[in-house]
Amino acid sequence: MQSHSHKMPLVLLGIYTLLFTVLAINPYDRATWWAENIPILIVVGILLLTYPRFKFSNFAYLLMASFLCYHTIGGYFTFELVPFDWGNQLLSKLNFDFILPEGRNNFDRLGHFLVGVFAYSVVELSVCKKWVNSRLMAWLLGVFVLGFWAASYEIIEMVYAVTEGGESGAAFLGSQGDVWDAQKDMLLDILGSCVFGLLALFNQRNWDK
Repeated sequence: MQSHSHKMPLVLLGIYTLLFTVLAINPYDRATWWAENIPILIVVGILLLTYPRFKFSNFAYLLMASFLCYHTIGGYFTFELVPFDWGNQLLSKLNFDFILPEGRNNFDRLGHFLVGVFAYSVVELSVCKKWVNSRLMAWLLGVFVLGFWAASYEIIEMVYAVTEGGESGAAFLGSQGDVWDAQKDMLLDILGSCVFGLLALFNQRNWDK
């Protein structure tokens, strides 16, 4: 049996709903807000529809809800304009200038790394449903699923930017002048999935109580 309580998902859903409602009021750019939030609403809808049939662990829901809230904040300001000076200063101390350069708002780059939280859920689901026969395959499945999503989302960004054009298209693309933005975003998506997928395997004993 998974470590699960009905209260935790409901509380997290309530927090997300409240945040979403508040940030739906007068966002920086309404078109960008819709473009950023439609994929998130689809994820929330899938989690709600599948909840009666499969319940993730409380920690998995906490990770997913944290990312959903993070992304909702980015959708409100646009990721390039989120007030994140303190975070940029903190990230600069990691000395990963190639991926997290100074002078750039890295709120979006951190967000791409946090996309990896869904690898935790993929690993948990694949192990609990016995879709794979080894821990290595469970981890690889999580990484591959998130890698596929990372590439797909960059294509969606490209299509929207080309179709919409103008300030809204540029805000959604969020490259901030970096010609390698898409590749770096995908790299961070995959790195995040590697880390959170491993965390899922280490935490597996807490699912089966």
